[in-house]
Amino acid sequence: MEKRDLNDLLWFLAVAEECSFTKAAAKLGIAQSTLSHTVKGLETRLGLRLLTRTTRNVGLTEAGERLRHSLAPRMADIEADIAALMSFRDKPSGTIKITLSDHALESVVWPKLQPILRDYPDIKVELSRDNAMRNIVEEGFDAGIRLGESLEKDMIAVRVGPDWRLVAVGSPRYFEEHPAPEHPQELVRHNCIKIRQATAGGLYAWEFEKDGQELRVRVDGQLTFNTSYPMVNAALKGYGIAYVPEDLVMEHVTAGRLIPILEDWSPPFPGYYIYYPSRHQNSLAFKVVVDALRFRKSDVF
Repeated sequence: MEKRDLNDLLWFLAVAEECSFTKAAAKLGIAQSTLSHTVKGLETRLGLRLLTRTTRNVGLTEAGERLRHSLAPRMADIEADIAALMSFRDKPSGTIKITLSDHALESVVWPKLQPILRDYPDIKVELSRDNAMRNIVEEGFDAGIRLGESLEKDMIAVRVGPDWRLVAVGSPRYFEEHPAPEHPQELVRHNCIKIRQATAGGLYAWEFEKDGQELRVRVDGQLTFNTSYPMVNAALKGYGIAYVPEDLVMEHVTAGRLIPILEDWSPPFPGYYIYYPSRHQNSLAFKVVVDALRFRKSDVF
């Protein structure tokens, strides 16, 4: 195939990934008619039908799927090589895409990123706040940030935050009406503020541990959220007991607005790590971001 067909292949790959000429054209910054004409020309030169087109959908034929399967990893390798070449520039530059939870963003990542964004104006960081576990390779992220216990084994991982723990808290008003539980199993008789896990879609069973004994308690209550921050607000207003990261409620506990319970059942566990495929470690911009986020014992926010 002649070299001039390389753009045709790239444009075909964009359509295959988006399953839409409209979305692919917007992504490429070209007219939809130009994109459609170019892909049809590619099919003509190959003598193969690559796409199935309907008024609503664009799909891949068997030949189109084989071509996409061949092109996608090669283009990913080329993009990684180009990113690595950026390390030869005088100034780190490029866009780093990271998926992370809202708690990781607010408690660890954003405080550490602010200085480097000022020092390295050519580095761009795209932060996708999401409590689900994402496949960072398939979804186009450079890295993810999750708890140490949730890391994929085939990834490089660098610690970015200290150990922390979940604590069960309720308002003085709530405990005036409902005596505080002295054992985790007593939580089943309380109005608990639940959290839904984004990945599995199920409700999180509260996990406790004491003297080597581990307990998982499936609580119930009126309210369910998919993030910790509104759980704190609900607990403050007396709607029940919340089980949330300790740093979110320390100020309220000190001020007496919330009362911690079952503290001896809530030991600390490994904090946040940034994880990524090994092919990203040669980008100078990426190294700057990872080094800025790296956990140091002196870190205090």
